[in-house]
Amino acid sequence: MTTAASPILLHAERLTAGYGKLAILHDVTLDVRAGEMVSVIGPNGADKSTAFKTIVGFLRPTGGRVLFDGQDITGLRPDQVLPRGLAYVPQGRIVFPQMTVLENLEMGAYIERDGRRIQEAIERVYRLFPILAERRAQKAGTMSGGEQQMVAIGRALMTTPKLILLDEPSLGLAPKFVSLIFDKLTEMKQAGYTMMVAEQNAAKTLAVADRAYVLELGRNRFEGPGRTLLEDPEVKRLYLGG
Repeated sequence: MTTAASPILLHAERLTAGYGKLAILHDVTLDVRAGEMVSVIGPNGADKSTAFKTIVGFLRPTGGRVLFDGQDITGLRPDQVLPRGLAYVPQGRIVFPQMTVLENLEMGAYIERDGRRIQEAIERVYRLFPILAERRAQKAGTMSGGEQQMVAIGRALMTTPKLILLDEPSLGLAPKFVSLIFDKLTEMKQAGYTMMVAEQNAAKTLAVADRAYVLELGRNRFEGPGRTLLEDPEVKRLYLGG
């Protein structure tokens, strides 16, 4: 159980970033404590994804800084960030379609040289997603969208990350897979994974998150415990159709 005394694992402080000269984020601050599931919600737009891409190094911030596990990682490239224990699952169910499920998972462990540790990571993924064990020899490109999302999440878990950023994990999935993905996120939290999840499905993610941030027009708008924001009249009115 995470508490206010749990150490802050990720501190993204007053991030300003964007594309070319167009700023999308404006002084956005996000914290994640060890053991937490933190959700980031807001209207459809680029700001949630832009925040995640800036944290993991796909975008260089024009202002602010990113501290991870006590180290300043501001502006580091993704290949420099991953070995430090920060994993990223981009939106869009990105898999290697011509590779099998097992080969996709092994690709996620490319920084690991110890075969025993790779096998242990594979077994952990299979325990979380039993269907991937059943389909280990199936090409990922022939799977349903929900199954591909499980492959993408499983691949990110192969490095045994300290923190996983998941960008819109339920986007475009059939309703049964949306429910399944949220069940798996809950299982991951109970298993001790620390997560930050950007989600369009605000009600579902607030119901399972320890804490949440609401971004609007690239700025912090609300923050607090997930359940508190779920019941907040203003949040309901603006983002939950209430």
